[in-house]
Amino acid sequence: MNSSLGRSSLGHSSLSRRGFLASAAGVTAGLTLAGCGDYRPVSTKAANAKVPLPAYIPYNGVPTSMPATAAGVAPGYLNFPAEPVKSLPGGPPAKGPAIDIMTLIFNPVPPPVSDNVMWQALNRSVGCDLNFQISPVSDYPNKFAVTVAGGDLPDTMLMLPPSQNSAATPGMLDALFQDLTEHLSGDSIRDYPYLANIPSPSWAPCVLNGGIYAIPMPRPLSGGPVFTRLDLIRARGLDPEPKSWREFFQLCKDVTDRKHSQYAMGDPITAFDTVMQMLKGPNKWREEGGKFTWWFETEEAKQTLDAVRRMTKAGVMHPDAYSVTGKVKDWFGTGQTVLNPDGPVAWNDYYSMYAPATKGFELGYLLAPGWDGGEGVQWQGQSYYGMLIIKKAPKERIKQILRAMNALASPFGTDGYLLRKYGVPGADHTLKGTDPILTPKGQAEVTLPTIFATDAPFTLYYPSRPEIVKTQYAFQKEAVERLLANPTEDLYSPTNAKMSALLQKTLDDTRKGIMQGRVPLKEWDETMRNWRKQAGDQIRAEYEQAWESRQS
Repeated sequence: MNSSLGRSSLGHSSLSRRGFLASAAGVTAGLTLAGCGDYRPVSTKAANAKVPLPAYIPYNGVPTSMPATAAGVAPGYLNFPAEPVKSLPGGPPAKGPAIDIMTLIFNPVPPPVSDNVMWQALNRSVGCDLNFQISPVSDYPNKFAVTVAGGDLPDTMLMLPPSQNSAATPGMLDALFQDLTEHLSGDSIRDYPYLANIPSPSWAPCVLNGGIYAIPMPRPLSGGPVFTRLDLIRARGLDPEPKSWREFFQLCKDVTDRKHSQYAMGDPITAFDTVMQMLKGPNKWREEGGKFTWWFETEEAKQTLDAVRRMTKAGVMHPDAYSVTGKVKDWFGTGQTVLNPDGPVAWNDYYSMYAPATKGFELGYLLAPGWDGGEGVQWQGQSYYGMLIIKKAPKERIKQILRAMNALASPFGTDGYLLRKYGVPGADHTLKGTDPILTPKGQAEVTLPTIFATDAPFTLYYPSRPEIVKTQYAFQKEAVERLLANPTEDLYSPTNAKMSALLQKTLDDTRKGIMQGRVPLKEWDETMRNWRKQAGDQIRAEYEQAWESRQS
């Protein structure tokens, strides 16, 4: 990506046409390959045609005092059942040929199946060999584009959202991958009860071309909180729950101790998101009467840029916040920062990684207060990480694959869930009471990325510290009361799919420049004018057309 697109010290506009085209010429091979397929063009209206979603049939086989709710609260459990429910009482459901699954991983690659007793047991339980073809997350978009362009497709592939994967076009899906509507729409999904347990919002983005083309990898609607180092805040005798922007800013100043390398926050982008939610700014897009407004072009965005600029000027941001990436979690975990917005899965990770070395380590959470008091909003989390697409095949082969994926979605409290998450008893985990504790072998083996094929809905569970599950559940109940959805999450815009990653990088350069104090705030108006001219107005028009087609 051409770094000259950011506003230089000479004062050039951050999104000039010359800069825009120069950057477009430097796009990676993955984006170039995205256009290699000779697929039938699909109009925006046709791409966004609707179809009945799968029926939502919640699984209630494991009682809890912290149940899931229709509003999006995830269920919570203090302990694993002493006698897990048998997830596949009829035996292995997917006997037949091996199934290839091309997917990604964030962790180190697990041991191969020949040396992985968890993987071997999973294959036996499902009834066929699951051949995971695993790529590091950073390599996956290019791998996806190369594989699709080459035409030698695996049985199934993880497909990232179109905004992260311009190769994922409606025409490509129509030409190469199976429309699963007859198998999954409405009550048809009853043949796959664990897939039916996935909430409807996670299925909505799987609809393209008037069909259901994928199985989702569900994620919680609550999103994550602003995590707080409650131990560090209380040590200073401060109120951890500010009631307005003014009180939030003061808390940031009060926890900052430069002599001891302690700062309020470490990431200007998540600081921006937090302040936007105080102002009730849109979750990416705002829809009013079918008309769409992008979050960056709102007055709330300009006010937020100025607020984070003030935070930076006050010295409450980590000194490396604008120059170092990939360290934000570690800064927070080690106490270099005190506030850190993050996803809900990070809750357990922080305790696992940092609590053992820090006496009194305690996390709290913060929901954005209203700018002048009252409540802000909580941006609804993306309801899925990605989706699994299946190449075209005879009906019986499709059913075999769906039965295998149904097994991989077996929910908490079942023996199938226990196997996927904790492996084989003895080799991969031991029991503390009724709760599984991973062995070193298990820690390596259970990184097999079944969650990047499909998964059960998110569940609150942390056997090492079961008491924090109640706090997590309380956060979710509070968060869903003020959720603000992204109205475009399940809509397709071809221009957004093609240009959004490029545009976001460019705009973030300018955004950071303003928040750091290097770029005048007044330049944001010009940046938005250029964005509208280059792509923004076209993206808006496509989303409005898509929205209209979904309402009819």
